[in-house]
Amino acid sequence: MGLDPTSPEMTLLLVMLHTGTMFAAIVYFWRSWKTTYFSSMAEFRVNVRFLIVATVLTGIVGIGLLLIIKHVFIANPSDFEIEHLFGNSTLMACALAAAGILIIASSRIKEQPHGQLSMSKAMLIGAVQGLCLPFRGFSRSGATISTGLVAGVARRKAEEFSFALAVVLTPAVVLKEALRAYKAQAAAAISHSDMLVHLLLPSVFGMVFSFLAGLLALRWLSRWLEQDRWHFFGGYCLFAAVVVYLVG
Repeated sequence: MGLDPTSPEMTLLLVMLHTGTMFAAIVYFWRSWKTTYFSSMAEFRVNVRFLIVATVLTGIVGIGLLLIIKHVFIANPSDFEIEHLFGNSTLMACALAAAGILIIASSRIKEQPHGQLSMSKAMLIGAVQGLCLPFRGFSRSGATISTGLVAGVARRKAEEFSFALAVVLTPAVVLKEALRAYKAQAAAAISHSDMLVHLLLPSVFGMVFSFLAGLLALRWLSRWLEQDRWHFFGGYCLFAAVVVYLVG
C-alpha cells in the first residue's frame, strides 16, 4: 500500500490492531477461562504465577535479543529502534517461514490429551514469545502454541495459555508505541486536534475491524488445532513468506 511500516503512526496502528485481537481473545476464551483459570482461587493463583513468570522470561529474552541486534548488527546503535526492523521484508519473510516450519513440526507430535502446564513449560513458552517480539511475521500465537505442543501440553491448554499471555503483553506494547507516536507528533509540532484526527481515529477504526476479524480467525484457528489440522496454519505462514518476499 506504499505505507512506511517503521513510522510511529504505522507502529501505533499495528499495536492497536493487536489491541483489537486482544479483546477478541478475551471474548472468545472468556467462557473457557472461567472454567479453568477462574475455577477456584488456588487454580487462579497457579495460573497467574505461570503467566507472570512467562511474561518475565519474554521481557528478558526480548530485551536481550534487542541489545544483541542493536550492538552487533547495527552500524549506528544510538539511532536504532526495534521498529526499524519492521520495514525489512526479507527479514519478515524469513520469520514467517521459520514460524511455518515450527508449526508444521509441532503438528507431527502426538498430542498428550492430559498434558498439564508446569512452571518449566511456562518459562519455555515465555522465552519463545520473547524471540517473536523483534521479528514481524514470527507468529507469536503460532510459536507459543507450537512450543506448548512440543513440551507436551494439551492442545486446548496450550491455546488458552498462549492467548492469556497475549492479553498480559499487549497493554505494555500499546503504551510504548503510543508514547513513541506522541513524541514524534509533538516533535513535528502537530496540534492535539490534528493528532486526534490523523493518528488516533484511524487506529481506533483499525482496532474495531481487527476485533471482528480476530473473532473469525480465532474460531478458524481453534478448529484447525483441535481437529488435527494445525499444519494448515504452518502452510499458510510458508505461503505468506513467499508472497512477502516476492512483493517486498
